[in-house]
Amino acid sequence: MSDSPDPVNGAADPQQSPGAASPEEPTYSTSEEYLRLKAATVAAQSWSGSRARSGDPALAPLRLVETAFLASTASLIWLVNYYFPLGPLLRIFFPTPIALVYLRWGGRAAWMSALVSGLLLSVLMGPTRSVLFVMPYGLLGVLLGFLWQRAATWTTAIALGSILGTFGIFFRLWLLSVLLGDDLWIYLTTQITSLLDWILLKLGLLLQPSLSLVQSVAVVAIVLNSLLYLLVVHIAAWWLLERLGNPIPAPPKWVQILLDYEAD
Repeated sequence: MSDSPDPVNGAADPQQSPGAASPEEPTYSTSEEYLRLKAATVAAQSWSGSRARSGDPALAPLRLVETAFLASTASLIWLVNYYFPLGPLLRIFFPTPIALVYLRWGGRAAWMSALVSGLLLSVLMGPTRSVLFVMPYGLLGVLLGFLWQRAATWTTAIALGSILGTFGIFFRLWLLSVLLGDDLWIYLTTQITSLLDWILLKLGLLLQPSLSLVQSVAVVAIVLNSLLYLLVVHIAAWWLLERLGNPIPAPPKWVQILLDYEAD
């Protein structure tokens, strides 16, 4: 009888001579070693992407639990930052849990996570603050997860995220103006005018900035704020998600040099 692989285990007989092994198949000393390596391979593949896992009905409970947990995490970060503000420390993690849901379970789970976060915050803090979370941070988490899963460059992700973030700031100004009965854009332009007057005074220029100049400076300041925020979000997510087994695309070379990071 010829020495052939066990049809049940899929591994060669441990007593088989080394010369009889196929050149394409690796040789294992024991069946236990083969099964251990096979289990490790299957485990690694099961966490490598969301498409293969989200379609498996056996993983539906895990998908449900992780989506709910990360949605509550995003809501908790927003809640803690509102009542116990720690500066920008927690703010940079607002979209990260929802983006992680997208990386692990796909777009449908990410949209559900953003919706659940908004509903949870509406119960805990009221509908106004829940809307201010969903727009832009909930949508930003879905967008970043979509781009990171498709290996978009940092330049593309930061540019698109900054556009959404800029619209989110203008949406916040509009919504709060409606609720407060006061135009916050006028307040913002007044503050920008005072800043420009101070700068011109320090430069020794007796000039009065025009309204168009003031509004242009305000828009540029909002865009720059969004760009800087998205850059910091990418750096934090790159550091965190790589340790959670769901890495995002590598940063540009200048970011690696800036952070003194040596790529493998």
